[in-house]
Amino acid sequence: MTVRTPNGQPGFLGFVHRRRRGAELFLLIIALAVGIGGYAAVGIGVDGAVPANIVGYGGWLVVLIVACHVAVRIAAPYADPVLLPVVAALNGLGLAVIRRIDLAQIEAVKGTDKAPKVFANDQLVWMTIGVALFIGTLVVLRDHRVLQRYTYTTGLAAILLLILPLMPVIGVDHYGARIWVDLGPVGMQPGEVAKVLLVIAFAGYLVVHRDALALAGRRFLFVDLPRGRDLGPILAMWLISLGILVFQNDLGSSLLFYGIFLTMLYVATERPGWLVVGGALFVAGALGVYSFAGHVQLRVEAWLHPFGAWETGSQQVGQSMFGMAWGGLLGRGFGQGRPTLIPFSESDFIMGAIGEELGLTGVMAVILLYGLIVERGLRTALVCRDGFGKLVACGLAVIFAIQVFVVIGGVTDLIPLTGLTTPFLSYGGSSLVANWVIIALVLRISDQARRPIPDLSFEEPSEAETTQIVKAVRP
Repeated sequence: MTVRTPNGQPGFLGFVHRRRRGAELFLLIIALAVGIGGYAAVGIGVDGAVPANIVGYGGWLVVLIVACHVAVRIAAPYADPVLLPVVAALNGLGLAVIRRIDLAQIEAVKGTDKAPKVFANDQLVWMTIGVALFIGTLVVLRDHRVLQRYTYTTGLAAILLLILPLMPVIGVDHYGARIWVDLGPVGMQPGEVAKVLLVIAFAGYLVVHRDALALAGRRFLFVDLPRGRDLGPILAMWLISLGILVFQNDLGSSLLFYGIFLTMLYVATERPGWLVVGGALFVAGALGVYSFAGHVQLRVEAWLHPFGAWETGSQQVGQSMFGMAWGGLLGRGFGQGRPTLIPFSESDFIMGAIGEELGLTGVMAVILLYGLIVERGLRTALVCRDGFGKLVACGLAVIFAIQVFVVIGGVTDLIPLTGLTTPFLSYGGSSLVANWVIIALVLRISDQARRPIPDLSFEEPSEAETTQIVKAVRP
């Protein structure tokens, strides 16, 4: 900011840091209009009337989002003003789409003895838990740099969480993937928590060892490859990813964890050679597992022949593509499609349901919102003043980038189906809660990065004060 000095000459005072909480509140009003308006549109499209519980539902959604805004305003006043409204819009839209699928399930079993599967109420409960942890993270974690002290603790905890589904008592199979843990009436996916802990562990490790990992080895085709002695970390992560793929039958988590580590390793060292080595290991591991793992072969077969025999598992992809093709550019409208024909349309294939009833326009709008989350996360990494915060923010943003790519890529048959959930949209308690915590961590780093630098200047002491100081220190 330019000001006038006492002698009338222009002078530079410094940058004015704006909190932008008013802009965040305005965007949150638009986000709430998307969520509550979508819920009302579902009722009108299916039953021809606004849902009777719109006041209770809308009021609770307003309470949750306003609580988040107040927590950010108090605990992280300089945080990014765009992230929370984008997340609120996605979560609200996801609740509306899941409610639409619930109504279709209820209609499908009407007149029969079958009980319909409904998910919207449970998803709202999980959102409440996620918001509570979001607020708790902002209040308890006042400085993200504290997490660097627990680099190896978080890494060990993440590995233990990944092993939990393999335990004989609590680990269970769901649809061929052993990624669930049943704790009495509650089930969870430990991998959703592990991905957050792994980012913290990776960042803490790479901050300390990035200088050694950045040293160049042999040169091959204009690319400096890393030294052989430095391949230990990437080989360890490669083996862990292959173990997840082989023993847990979880292609999505394997790809996600390995992709996060490889991206953070490249960002920390700025060496393209790591991408070459990591890509070669990925191709070798994928071909090796494909040669003997039947579930991977089925996924590839469904990818190559999405409209082939349903027994190969291509029914999900085929029905999703049929639904999106029927939706066209603008969609059929809420209540005018048949999303229940898509298996798992409330979770893995919710983008297929959105494409059918909201069309390509709705799908592109959702992708744009995810792009904003990734962009704001990377922007936070750029402006962050410490290396650990930079890597954590980058890693958390990469989680959304990779996860959305593999999910939408699988639904549209761009890549083989992986089974990950779409963040904030899909039904799933573990995923929703973990993603709310991720946003809280990014906002904490953003608040730290955007805060004004403390003024460390001091006035020069007068001649009398200087004389007193000299007399005080003179022997």
